[in-house]
Amino acid sequence: MTFNSKKLVALVFLVALHASQAWSEAPKFSTDDERNTIEIFDYASPSVVYVNRLQVVRDRRSFDLLSIPSGAGTGFIWSEDGYVVTNYHVVEGAQQVQITLPDQSSWPAEVVGLAPDKDLAVLKIEAPKEKLHALPRGDSDELAVGRKVLAIGNPFGLDATLTTGVVSALGREIEAPNQRKIRNVIQTDAAINPGNSGGPLLNSAGELIGVNTMIYSPSGASAGIGFAIPVNIVKEIVPQLIEFGRLIRPVFGVEFAPAYWARRAGVEGVPLLHVAPGLPAAKAGLIGARRGAWGRVELGDIIIALNDTPTRNHDDFLTLLEQHEPGDTLSVQFVRNGKIRQAQVTLAEPRL
Repeated sequence: MTFNSKKLVALVFLVALHASQAWSEAPKFSTDDERNTIEIFDYASPSVVYVNRLQVVRDRRSFDLLSIPSGAGTGFIWSEDGYVVTNYHVVEGAQQVQITLPDQSSWPAEVVGLAPDKDLAVLKIEAPKEKLHALPRGDSDELAVGRKVLAIGNPFGLDATLTTGVVSALGREIEAPNQRKIRNVIQTDAAINPGNSGGPLLNSAGELIGVNTMIYSPSGASAGIGFAIPVNIVKEIVPQLIEFGRLIRPVFGVEFAPAYWARRAGVEGVPLLHVAPGLPAAKAGLIGARRGAWGRVELGDIIIALNDTPTRNHDDFLTLLEQHEPGDTLSVQFVRNGKIRQAQVTLAEPRL
Protein backbone atom coordinates (compact mmCIF):
# COMPACT_ATOMS: atom_id res chain seq x y z
CA MET A 1 0.00 0.00 0.00
CA THR A 2 1.43 3.39 -0.95
CA PHE A 3 1.80 6.29 1.41
CA ASN A 4 -1.10 8.17 -0.24
CA SER A 5 -3.33 5.10 0.06
CA LYS A 6 -2.55 4.88 3.78
CA LYS A 7 -3.47 8.56 4.20
CA LEU A 8 -6.75 7.99 2.35
CA VAL A 9 -7.65 5.00 4.53
CA ALA A 10 -6.82 6.98 7.67
CA LEU A 11 -8.96 9.89 6.48
CA VAL A 12 -11.94 7.62 5.76
CA PHE A 13 -11.54 6.05 9.21
CA LEU A 14 -11.52 9.46 10.91
CA VAL A 15 -14.61 10.60 8.97
CA ALA A 16 -16.44 7.40 9.90
CA LEU A 17 -15.40 7.75 13.55
CA HIS A 18 -16.57 11.36 13.63
CA ALA A 19 -19.90 10.41 12.01
CA SER A 20 -20.49 7.63 14.51
CA GLN A 21 -19.71 9.97 17.40
CA ALA A 22 -22.03 12.62 15.97
CA TRP A 23 -24.78 10.01 15.55
CA SER A 24 -24.44 8.85 19.14
CA GLU A 25 -24.56 12.43 20.39
CA ALA A 26 -27.39 13.61 18.13
CA PRO A 27 -30.32 12.40 20.29
CA LYS A 28 -28.91 14.39 23.21
CA PHE A 29 -28.83 17.56 21.17
CA SER A 30 -31.83 19.88 21.09
CA THR A 31 -32.51 23.55 20.69
CA ASP A 32 -34.40 25.57 23.27
CA ASP A 33 -37.47 25.45 21.04
CA GLU A 34 -37.24 21.65 20.71
CA ARG A 35 -36.91 21.24 24.46
CA ASN A 36 -39.94 23.47 24.95
CA THR A 37 -41.97 21.40 22.46
CA ILE A 38 -40.97 18.11 24.10
CA GLU A 39 -41.77 19.41 27.59
CA ILE A 40 -45.20 20.69 26.56
CA PHE A 41 -46.13 17.41 24.86
CA ASP A 42 -44.98 15.36 27.87
CA TYR A 43 -46.95 17.66 30.18
CA ALA A 44 -50.16 18.07 28.15
CA SER A 45 -50.65 14.76 26.33
CA PRO A 46 -51.95 12.94 29.46
CA SER A 47 -54.89 15.41 29.39
CA VAL A 48 -55.92 14.59 25.80
CA VAL A 49 -58.52 11.86 25.25
CA TYR A 50 -60.04 9.92 22.38
CA VAL A 51 -63.78 10.51 21.90
CA ASN A 52 -65.70 7.72 20.19
CA ARG A 53 -69.26 8.33 19.01
CA LEU A 54 -71.40 5.18 19.05
CA GLN A 55 -74.70 4.19 17.51
CA VAL A 56 -76.93 1.39 18.81
CA VAL A 57 -78.03 -1.10 16.15
CA ARG A 58 -79.78 -4.46 16.23
CA ASP A 59 -77.94 -7.52 14.99
CA ARG A 60 -79.89 -9.04 12.08
CA ARG A 61 -79.19 -12.60 13.19
CA SER A 62 -79.34 -12.56 16.98
CA PHE A 63 -81.50 -9.41 17.31
CA ASP A 64 -79.16 -8.28 20.09
CA LEU A 65 -78.46 -4.58 20.47
CA LEU A 66 -74.89 -3.64 19.54
CA SER A 67 -72.91 -0.43 19.91
CA ILE A 68 -70.89 0.35 16.80
CA PRO A 69 -68.54 3.31 16.15
CA SER A 70 -70.02 6.06 14.00
CA GLY A 71 -67.35 8.73 14.33
CA ALA A 72 -64.45 9.86 16.47
CA GLY A 73 -62.59 12.93 17.56
CA THR A 74 -60.53 14.41 20.35
CA GLY A 75 -61.30 15.93 23.73
CA PHE A 76 -59.39 17.02 26.80
CA ILE A 77 -59.83 16.89 30.56
CA TRP A 78 -61.41 20.11 31.81
CA SER A 79 -61.37 19.30 35.53
CA GLU A 80 -60.35 16.47 37.83
CA ASP A 81 -63.98 15.64 38.64
CA GLY A 82 -64.35 14.04 35.22
CA TYR A 83 -65.56 16.80 32.89
CA VAL A 84 -64.29 16.54 29.32
CA VAL A 85 -64.56 19.26 26.63
CA THR A 86 -64.84 18.52 22.92
CA ASN A 87 -66.60 19.89 19.83
CA TYR A 88 -70.36 19.66 19.46
CA HIS A 89 -69.98 18.16 15.98
CA VAL A 90 -67.86 15.33 17.41
CA VAL A 91 -70.78 14.02 19.50
CA GLU A 92 -73.71 15.34 17.45
CA GLY A 93 -76.38 12.67 17.10
CA ALA A 94 -74.51 10.14 19.25
CA GLN A 95 -76.59 7.56 21.10
CA GLN A 96 -73.59 6.65 23.24
CA VAL A 97 -70.16 8.21 23.77
CA GLN A 98 -67.04 6.43 24.96
CA ILE A 99 -63.87 8.13 26.20
CA THR A 100 -60.47 6.45 25.96
CA LEU A 101 -57.81 7.87 28.26
CA PRO A 102 -54.07 7.92 27.45
CA ASP A 103 -53.57 4.75 29.53
CA GLN A 104 -55.98 3.03 27.07
CA SER A 105 -58.72 2.59 29.67
CA SER A 106 -62.21 3.27 28.28
CA TRP A 107 -65.10 4.92 30.07
CA PRO A 108 -68.75 5.53 29.13
CA ALA A 109 -69.44 9.25 28.95
CA GLU A 110 -72.56 11.23 29.81
CA VAL A 111 -73.35 14.19 27.56
CA VAL A 112 -73.71 16.99 30.12
CA GLY A 113 -74.24 20.01 27.88
CA LEU A 114 -74.28 21.08 24.24
CA ALA A 115 -73.68 24.47 22.61
CA PRO A 116 -74.16 24.08 18.84
CA ASP A 117 -73.84 27.87 18.43
CA LYS A 118 -70.21 27.66 19.58
CA ASP A 119 -69.46 24.06 18.48
CA LEU A 120 -68.72 23.01 22.06
CA ALA A 121 -69.84 20.07 24.18
CA VAL A 122 -69.17 18.91 27.73
CA LEU A 123 -69.05 15.23 28.68
CA LYS A 124 -68.51 13.52 32.03
CA ILE A 125 -66.80 10.28 32.94
CA GLU A 126 -66.57 8.53 36.31
CA ALA A 127 -62.85 7.80 36.22
CA PRO A 128 -60.50 7.96 39.23
CA LYS A 129 -58.99 11.38 39.87
CA GLU A 130 -55.46 10.04 39.51
CA LYS A 131 -56.24 9.32 35.84
CA LEU A 132 -57.56 12.83 35.16
CA HIS A 133 -55.06 15.60 34.45
CA ALA A 134 -56.69 18.97 33.71
CA LEU A 135 -54.98 21.50 31.47
CA PRO A 136 -54.17 24.98 32.82
CA ARG A 137 -56.14 27.70 31.02
CA GLY A 138 -54.45 30.64 29.39
CA ASP A 139 -55.74 34.00 28.13
CA SER A 140 -56.53 34.12 24.41
CA ASP A 141 -56.67 37.92 24.53
CA GLU A 142 -52.89 37.88 24.97
CA LEU A 143 -52.30 36.09 21.65
CA ALA A 144 -50.59 37.79 18.74
CA VAL A 145 -49.93 36.76 15.16
CA GLY A 146 -46.67 34.81 15.08
CA ARG A 147 -46.92 33.32 18.57
CA LYS A 148 -46.02 29.64 18.75
CA VAL A 149 -48.90 27.18 19.20
CA LEU A 150 -49.12 23.41 19.55
CA ALA A 151 -52.05 21.11 18.74
CA ILE A 152 -52.52 17.62 20.18
CA GLY A 153 -55.18 15.30 18.84
CA ASN A 154 -56.11 12.00 17.24
CA PRO A 155 -56.02 12.65 13.48
CA PHE A 156 -57.30 9.73 11.38
CA GLY A 157 -57.53 7.68 14.61
CA LEU A 158 -53.82 8.06 15.40
CA ASP A 159 -53.80 8.95 19.07
CA ALA A 160 -51.61 11.56 20.80
CA THR A 161 -50.33 13.26 17.66
CA LEU A 162 -48.50 16.58 18.04
CA THR A 163 -48.28 19.35 15.45
CA THR A 164 -46.76 22.78 15.89
CA GLY A 165 -47.13 26.13 14.19
CA VAL A 166 -47.94 29.74 14.83
CA VAL A 167 -50.98 31.96 15.19
CA SER A 168 -51.65 32.90 11.56
CA ALA A 169 -54.47 35.37 12.19
CA LEU A 170 -56.91 36.51 14.86
CA GLY A 171 -60.53 37.62 14.74
CA ARG A 172 -61.59 35.14 12.07
CA GLU A 173 -65.21 34.07 11.59
CA ILE A 174 -66.39 30.51 10.94
CA GLU A 175 -69.76 28.78 10.70
CA ALA A 176 -71.04 26.62 13.54
CA PRO A 177 -72.86 23.32 12.86
CA ASN A 178 -76.22 25.14 13.14
CA GLN A 179 -75.14 27.89 10.70
CA ARG A 180 -74.55 30.47 13.44
CA LYS A 181 -71.35 32.49 13.15
CA ILE A 182 -68.53 31.94 15.65
CA ARG A 183 -66.53 35.14 15.84
CA ASN A 184 -63.02 36.06 17.03
CA VAL A 185 -61.70 32.62 16.09
CA ILE A 186 -57.96 31.80 16.09
CA GLN A 187 -56.40 30.81 12.75
CA THR A 188 -53.29 28.63 12.88
CA ASP A 189 -51.00 26.80 10.48
CA ALA A 190 -50.45 23.95 12.95
CA ALA A 191 -51.66 20.92 11.02
CA ILE A 192 -55.24 19.99 11.96
CA ASN A 193 -56.76 16.95 10.27
CA PRO A 194 -60.00 14.97 10.64
CA GLY A 195 -59.95 13.55 14.16
CA ASN A 196 -58.18 16.59 15.66
CA SER A 197 -61.54 18.25 16.29
CA GLY A 198 -62.12 18.99 19.96
CA GLY A 199 -58.44 18.80 20.87
CA PRO A 200 -56.49 21.51 22.70
CA LEU A 201 -54.46 24.32 21.14
CA LEU A 202 -51.65 25.23 23.53
CA ASN A 203 -49.20 28.08 23.91
CA SER A 204 -45.48 27.77 24.66
CA ALA A 205 -46.27 27.76 28.40
CA GLY A 206 -48.41 24.62 28.00
CA GLU A 207 -51.63 26.56 28.65
CA LEU A 208 -54.91 25.94 26.85
CA ILE A 209 -55.57 28.85 24.51
CA GLY A 210 -58.14 27.31 22.15
CA VAL A 211 -60.19 24.28 21.09
CA ASN A 212 -59.38 23.02 17.59
CA THR A 213 -62.59 22.90 15.62
CA MET A 214 -62.15 22.77 11.86
CA ILE A 215 -59.89 23.13 8.84
CA TYR A 216 -60.24 24.99 5.57
CA SER A 217 -59.31 22.52 2.87
CA PRO A 218 -60.79 21.47 -0.49
CA SER A 219 -59.31 17.97 0.01
CA GLY A 220 -60.47 17.49 3.61
CA ALA A 221 -56.89 17.25 4.90
CA SER A 222 -54.74 19.94 6.45
CA ALA A 223 -53.75 22.71 4.07
CA GLY A 224 -52.18 24.90 6.71
CA ILE A 225 -55.38 26.74 7.62
CA GLY A 226 -56.96 25.54 10.85
CA PHE A 227 -59.28 27.23 13.31
CA ALA A 228 -59.68 27.10 17.08
CA ILE A 229 -62.31 28.54 19.42
CA PRO A 230 -60.53 30.94 21.82
CA VAL A 231 -60.23 29.73 25.41
CA ASN A 232 -61.82 32.93 26.74
CA ILE A 233 -65.05 31.96 24.95
CA VAL A 234 -64.70 28.39 26.23
CA LYS A 235 -64.23 29.61 29.82
CA GLU A 236 -67.55 31.49 29.61
CA ILE A 237 -69.56 28.67 28.05
CA VAL A 238 -68.35 25.48 29.76
CA PRO A 239 -69.59 26.48 33.27
CA GLN A 240 -73.04 27.15 31.76
CA LEU A 241 -73.08 23.77 30.05
CA ILE A 242 -72.08 22.04 33.28
CA GLU A 243 -74.75 23.83 35.33
CA PHE A 244 -77.62 24.17 32.87
CA GLY A 245 -76.81 21.82 29.98
CA ARG A 246 -77.10 24.60 27.42
CA LEU A 247 -76.01 28.11 26.55
CA ILE A 248 -77.90 30.65 28.65
CA ARG A 249 -78.95 34.00 27.19
CA PRO A 250 -80.95 36.80 28.81
CA VAL A 251 -84.59 36.82 27.71
CA PHE A 252 -85.73 39.30 25.08
CA GLY A 253 -89.08 37.62 24.43
CA VAL A 254 -89.55 37.32 20.66
CA GLU A 255 -89.77 34.75 17.89
CA PHE A 256 -88.20 35.57 14.54
CA ALA A 257 -89.99 35.58 11.21
CA PRO A 258 -88.31 34.36 8.00
CA ALA A 259 -85.61 36.73 6.74
CA TYR A 260 -87.42 37.33 3.44
CA TRP A 261 -90.12 39.23 5.34
CA ALA A 262 -87.61 42.00 5.99
CA ARG A 263 -86.50 41.99 2.36
CA ARG A 264 -90.14 42.20 1.30
CA ALA A 265 -90.44 45.37 3.34
CA GLY A 266 -87.23 46.73 1.80
CA VAL A 267 -85.45 46.70 5.16
CA GLU A 268 -82.25 44.98 6.34
CA GLY A 269 -83.04 43.69 9.80
CA VAL A 270 -84.69 41.04 11.97
CA PRO A 271 -88.47 40.67 11.46
CA LEU A 272 -90.57 39.61 14.45
CA LEU A 273 -93.13 36.85 14.07
CA HIS A 274 -94.36 36.72 17.66
CA VAL A 275 -93.82 38.84 20.77
CA ALA A 276 -94.45 36.84 23.96
CA PRO A 277 -96.91 38.55 26.34
CA GLY A 278 -95.44 39.68 29.65
CA LEU A 279 -91.82 39.46 28.52
CA PRO A 280 -89.39 42.37 27.90
CA ALA A 281 -90.13 43.04 24.23
CA ALA A 282 -93.90 43.11 24.83
CA LYS A 283 -93.49 45.40 27.85
CA ALA A 284 -91.51 47.79 25.64
CA GLY A 285 -94.33 47.87 23.07
CA LEU A 286 -92.86 45.79 20.26
CA ILE A 287 -95.35 43.85 18.14
CA GLY A 288 -95.17 40.76 15.96
CA ALA A 289 -97.04 39.75 12.81
CA ARG A 290 -100.82 39.94 12.93
CA ARG A 291 -103.86 39.57 10.68
CA GLY A 292 -105.59 42.68 9.43
CA ALA A 293 -109.29 43.33 9.00
CA TRP A 294 -109.45 41.35 5.73
CA GLY A 295 -107.45 38.39 7.03
CA ARG A 296 -104.24 39.54 5.40
CA VAL A 297 -101.02 39.02 7.36
CA GLU A 298 -99.43 42.32 8.36
CA LEU A 299 -95.73 42.45 9.07
CA GLY A 300 -94.60 43.03 12.63
CA ASP A 301 -91.73 45.21 13.76
CA ILE A 302 -88.33 44.75 12.12
CA ILE A 303 -85.40 45.29 14.50
CA ILE A 304 -82.56 47.08 12.71
CA ALA A 305 -80.19 47.87 15.61
CA LEU A 306 -79.41 47.20 19.28
CA ASN A 307 -77.63 50.05 21.06
CA ASP A 308 -76.93 51.61 17.64
CA THR A 309 -75.19 48.45 16.36
CA PRO A 310 -76.92 47.16 13.20
CA THR A 311 -78.69 43.80 13.32
CA ARG A 312 -78.67 42.74 9.69
CA ASN A 313 -79.82 39.19 10.46
CA HIS A 314 -80.75 36.76 13.27
CA ASP A 315 -77.11 35.92 13.90
CA ASP A 316 -76.18 39.58 14.45
CA PHE A 317 -79.06 39.95 16.88
CA LEU A 318 -78.16 36.85 18.93
CA THR A 319 -74.46 37.74 18.98
CA LEU A 320 -75.25 41.17 20.44
CA LEU A 321 -77.73 39.69 22.90
CA GLU A 322 -75.09 37.25 24.20
CA GLN A 323 -72.93 40.20 25.22
CA HIS A 324 -75.49 41.35 27.81
CA GLU A 325 -76.90 40.07 31.08
CA PRO A 326 -80.36 40.04 32.66
CA GLY A 327 -81.23 43.49 33.92
CA ASP A 328 -79.38 45.32 31.12
CA THR A 329 -81.47 47.84 29.21
CA LEU A 330 -81.02 47.94 25.43
CA SER A 331 -81.94 50.71 23.06
CA VAL A 332 -83.81 48.95 20.26
CA GLN A 333 -84.26 50.58 16.86
CA PHE A 334 -86.99 49.06 14.71
CA VAL A 335 -89.10 49.74 11.65
CA ARG A 336 -92.91 49.79 11.87
CA ASN A 337 -95.07 50.70 8.90
CA GLY A 338 -92.06 52.15 7.10
CA LYS A 339 -91.03 54.44 9.98
CA ILE A 340 -88.01 54.05 12.27
CA ARG A 341 -88.89 53.95 15.94
CA GLN A 342 -87.06 53.29 19.19
CA ALA A 343 -87.81 51.49 22.45
CA GLN A 344 -85.99 50.59 25.67
CA VAL A 345 -86.01 46.86 26.45
CA THR A 346 -84.83 45.59 29.83
CA LEU A 347 -83.64 41.99 29.55
CA ALA A 348 -85.08 39.36 31.90
CA GLU A 349 -83.69 36.31 33.65
CA PRO A 350 -83.91 33.09 31.60
CA ARG A 351 -86.42 30.46 32.64
CA LEU A 352 -84.34 27.41 33.56
